[in-house]
Amino acid sequence: MKRFDSSHTPLRDVVSHLRKASPRAQQEERLVAEIVEAVRAGGDEALLKFARQFDSPLITQRSLFVSQHEIDDAYAQVGEDFLSSLKIAAERIEAFHRRQVISSWSYEKDGIVLGQKVTPLGRVACCVPSRAAPLPSSLLMTAIPAQVAGVPHILVMSPPQPETAQVNPYILAAAKTIGLDRVLRVGGAQGVAALAFGTQSVPQVHKIVGPGNLFVTLAKKMVFGAVGIDSLAGPSEILVLADPSANPSLIAAELLSQAEHSPDAAAVAVSDSLPLLAEVENQVRQRLQRLDRQETARASLHENGALVKVRDLDEAFEFANLFAPEHLQLALSQPLQAVDKVKNAGAIFLGQSTPEAFGDYLAGPSHCLPTGGTALFSSPLSVLDFVKFSSLISSSPEALAKLAPHALAIAQVEGLTAHAQALEAAARKCE
Repeated sequence: MKRFDSSHTPLRDVVSHLRKASPRAQQEERLVAEIVEAVRAGGDEALLKFARQFDSPLITQRSLFVSQHEIDDAYAQVGEDFLSSLKIAAERIEAFHRRQVISSWSYEKDGIVLGQKVTPLGRVACCVPSRAAPLPSSLLMTAIPAQVAGVPHILVMSPPQPETAQVNPYILAAAKTIGLDRVLRVGGAQGVAALAFGTQSVPQVHKIVGPGNLFVTLAKKMVFGAVGIDSLAGPSEILVLADPSANPSLIAAELLSQAEHSPDAAAVAVSDSLPLLAEVENQVRQRLQRLDRQETARASLHENGALVKVRDLDEAFEFANLFAPEHLQLALSQPLQAVDKVKNAGAIFLGQSTPEAFGDYLAGPSHCLPTGGTALFSSPLSVLDFVKFSSLISSSPEALAKLAPHALAIAQVEGLTAHAQALEAAARKCE
């Protein structure tokens, strides 16, 4: 892991070093653009070409969507213990997101009724990774907020295993658990393009949400505008902010829980205690030897792992707010008292009895969080991502006659004569 000391390196320089751009994204953009345009223009024919090339050679037009029989078989084979855990997670995620629901509203003043109409999106798609590691939790974390928002049509996109063209049974079981039955057996840029533009077999959606590999992320970026997206999810990341009371073994466990995601994942610890950081590094070495995904975690720590020594905890929070992490754990003796110091973070975990993985699976909030420093200006996936707002305006004749001169003055300054004429005509009708 890299080591930094704020006495020698300014905090902004540390953040810049850790936030370096991935050269691979630039290399793959051209290929993704070619795939997206081909599917937009060619529909099913192009979709099947790329699905057979990148997903599974066994995919046919008839098998683009997983059958109900496959979903039922998957549900039957995953085991009651897993299904019980899925149901508990689903209940907790739904209960949390129910609190985010907002309603339409209006008010009247001086003869004018103003308001806001809230309408759920009509059709959305949830991307659920499956190749490197199947993530049924991501299905719950994306689809349940959409259900709570009232979205009537929810599709799932999840790539199959190349050898069998079968979608992971745990993902299918998660879909059935929450009542979803439309699962697209495709991934990558080709799946995103099909959902964004529609094909003969795949309906066009209004928004695409959820995580994916680099091809999914680049494709979401390219189709934005034709369709809505939630965010451009980058590699997973965690920042553990610790004081001397923290348990270094638990900090190491938190860092490794992110490092095992991918070589691009970032795991960072910041503290005013140099002995603590030294012991954290020692614990990371020991725990690393026991991981199934040891090589992935090792690569992540080598490229993106860091231990940051600061002068005091105020400086630690300054660094955290500059870094704006996806996950921030406050490994402090009094974490709740310090939470107001956090300005930029996707999710905040208060204390070491609240591991980040608890939030990943069933605490309640969606684990789809802003990455790559975008917590500076964006938020976790929520019910609000699945609704849209329309402004309501209704003026009485008397109100228009009274206020039209003021609107007319603004229109004249802006030089929009048709606006001015429309105001004058409507006002005269009200006299």
